[in-house]
Amino acid sequence: MPTIGDVAAVLEQFAPTALAEDWDNVGLLVGDPAWPARRVITCLTLTPGSVAEAVKSEADLIVAHHPLPFEPLRTITPATTVGKLLLDLISAKIGVYSPHTAFDSAPAGINAHLAIGLDLQQIEPLIPAKGTVESDIGAGRLGNVGGEATLLELVQRVKNFLGISSLRVVGGDEQTVSRVAIACGSGGSFLSTAIEKKCDCLVTGETSFHTCLEAEARGVGLILPGHFASEHFSLLSLADYLQEQIPGVEVWASRDERDPLRSV
Repeated sequence: MPTIGDVAAVLEQFAPTALAEDWDNVGLLVGDPAWPARRVITCLTLTPGSVAEAVKSEADLIVAHHPLPFEPLRTITPATTVGKLLLDLISAKIGVYSPHTAFDSAPAGINAHLAIGLDLQQIEPLIPAKGTVESDIGAGRLGNVGGEATLLELVQRVKNFLGISSLRVVGGDEQTVSRVAIACGSGGSFLSTAIEKKCDCLVTGETSFHTCLEAEARGVGLILPGHFASEHFSLLSLADYLQEQIPGVEVWASRDERDPLRSV
């Protein structure tokens, strides 16, 4: 019978934890590698809803993109949301594995997937990984749209690929875009690098108001589909990948997970 350790080994090969940022918390965070892994669920974030789904479905492991725990804990009690979730998981003997920024930067990770989904050409890391000769490893991605496009046309590509009806934009509809930077999640910190690499636009999930002002001042477009939308799609494909790689394990993407933000 496959174990949590077997699943972790596949994930380590797919998105090596060495690729994670220094501040991150990745890998097997809860559970014993020797525990059986008959049923595995993927999700973007561990929430009361996704944990309840895992418990109800009798999952053995949750592969959650965002780590839990993320920061050091002094106590694990029901008094906090994190403590309550961890107690529920441990009581149900459900492990937690988080690939987070390792998955973001992997050759077939979220940023690469997003760049391909937007039909960018000549894709490469926005910030290449140090100490490696491999050209497809690093943080973020950049690529060319293939000729020139308007910001509005790139917006439509983003909406079509992510299956969303609206997003937020900095810049004019007819602004010319030829070189695009990609940074899933909360990637405003990549703006300076995008400008340095002569990008006309940065596609990221969310960023601060002041980063939006800086982008506007520098004439760089920003496309902000939301943190959830910019990453959630990848957990669907990750579930398919794990299902293919580990015979005998049932893997599915959370059916109950939703974006906590909605427009009214």
